[in-house]
Amino acid sequence: MTQRESRPALRADRLGKRYRRGWALRDCTLAVPSGRVVGLVGPNGAGKSTFLGLLTGLLQPTEGQVEVAGARPSGRQPDHRVSFLSQEKPLYPQFTVEDQLRFGRSANPQWDQAHAEHYLTRGRVPAGARIGTLSGGQRTWVALAVALGTHPELVLLDEPLADLDPVARGSVLAALAEERQRHGTTIVLSSHVLAELEEVCDHLLLFAGGQVRLAGDVRDLIAGHTVLSGPLGGPIPVPARTVVDATRGDRGTHLLVTAGAGAGADPVWHGRPPTLTQLALGYLRAAHEEVAA
Repeated sequence: MTQRESRPALRADRLGKRYRRGWALRDCTLAVPSGRVVGLVGPNGAGKSTFLGLLTGLLQPTEGQVEVAGARPSGRQPDHRVSFLSQEKPLYPQFTVEDQLRFGRSANPQWDQAHAEHYLTRGRVPAGARIGTLSGGQRTWVALAVALGTHPELVLLDEPLADLDPVARGSVLAALAEERQRHGTTIVLSSHVLAELEEVCDHLLLFAGGQVRLAGDVRDLIAGHTVLSGPLGGPIPVPARTVVDATRGDRGTHLLVTAGAGAGADPVWHGRPPTLTQLALGYLRAAHEEVAA
């Protein structure tokens, strides 16, 4: 096992960031193993963008510390082991695609031209076209080519799929999964579309109210929860402390409960493992109700 494989791709210890209006992120403690595809989810204002800014070094913490690829991000000089792609996809519209890759090559000593061109081919992007004339999907492929052309250890993607149609989204997600599989790259993918994350993510970070509400490998998180379905009204068959979220509708009551809670001998309640979407939505609803209370 290499040093890269043995240490966490990122680690935070009581990490916090405060602005004049208050805390955007506080008491964030987590570790993400290398080689994972990480779904970063949460509502607007949850602290996700602040967290990404701290990982890149563009923001400095108010308290605690963070390590990325084994080092603390300073923001004072580029770290070629880490690539960050924002939703705005900062490309030069007057450049041709070839110019954009040439600029990437000149700025990055570890540049792999063939690897970058692979993503242009995959996205059917004409190399001679100007960036400003490309579709949103084509610009996404160019931005990915630039972000991945250095073979980074860690790629941070902030809503990269927002302007893509469903087919293009699927293609980009497949490409990211392939990048992880072939090169062991850790990919952090911020998105509001939970169903898309369910297809590729094997690690989850869920933020709400400036705090980490759920973090860990998806398989372990799902194994630690159960969805119980039963009738409307009547007693709940598990202790209230084990209930993360409860929803009620025409088809009955559905409870997201923690590990160890079950329907017991009550024959009218049935349990099943949650999907990643059900798990995330349950914790997001619970956080929203906590704030509203």
